[in-house]
Amino acid sequence: MMEIKYLCTFWGCETQTAKEFLSAAIENGYNGVEINFPDDKSFISQFLEELNTIRNTIDKDFVFIAQQVLPNKNETVINYTKRISERLEFLVTLKPDYINSQTGKDFFNFSENCEIIDLTQRISQTYQIPIWHEIHRGRFTFHLKTLLNYLEVYPQLNLIADFSHFCTVSESLLQDQQTILNQIYPNIRHIHARVGFSQSPQVNNPFAPEWKICLEQFTTWWQQIIDIQNKLELSFFTITPEFGPFPYMPLEPFTRKPLANQWELNLQMKNYLQQNLKL
Repeated sequence: MMEIKYLCTFWGCETQTAKEFLSAAIENGYNGVEINFPDDKSFISQFLEELNTIRNTIDKDFVFIAQQVLPNKNETVINYTKRISERLEFLVTLKPDYINSQTGKDFFNFSENCEIIDLTQRISQTYQIPIWHEIHRGRFTFHLKTLLNYLEVYPQLNLIADFSHFCTVSESLLQDQQTILNQIYPNIRHIHARVGFSQSPQVNNPFAPEWKICLEQFTTWWQQIIDIQNKLELSFFTITPEFGPFPYMPLEPFTRKPLANQWELNLQMKNYLQQNLKL
């Protein structure tokens, strides 16, 4: 039977050292981590050293996903392609199990985004490290219907399900798009377990009663994905509870106090899914 592994996001933990972050992940029962690395050589060195220690002494199968997230710049397609190539070429040197790539741009045309996808596939094949493309606003994956055009060209494209972005782009809970969702399920390799709604990629607290409908809808989608992936006889499937800090986390006006504790929300989501997702 397929195992579900839960990963700890580094998002929101940027003030911690690599050792503190990895220790907290282990102490709280995570099976791996997902991280967008800071531009800090000492942090990266410490991370790799601590990761090696964890795999040698605690969990030899501890999962490591590296994220490729480029800050926005006013640039040509050529310059963007150069930047994403350089970032991916760097990340593969860290030997992650997988790379999560926020790929392309929503305003690049279809052929331009295809050239960028081709680039990621060449890097993936050269280094034998899977590259997964995150469903995200602003990227080639931003819109559910148009994503099908890419899957026609790349039927084996690996995707990360963060459906909060589809909801925000369409201003709905995709009530009229389930048939299209079903078509992309076989391509999902990883889930970002965050609950959004029609106007935002993140509710303030998914366990508050006012968000019950949203939590149930997202849980249904995640279960449907698990059901499909289970039939593929994978040994394991990964999920990252991914509630984020500001600006995803709403703040009180004037005090700028977060309306919920991000770290605790992700732990609560992990526990919720462990109890409610069925294999």
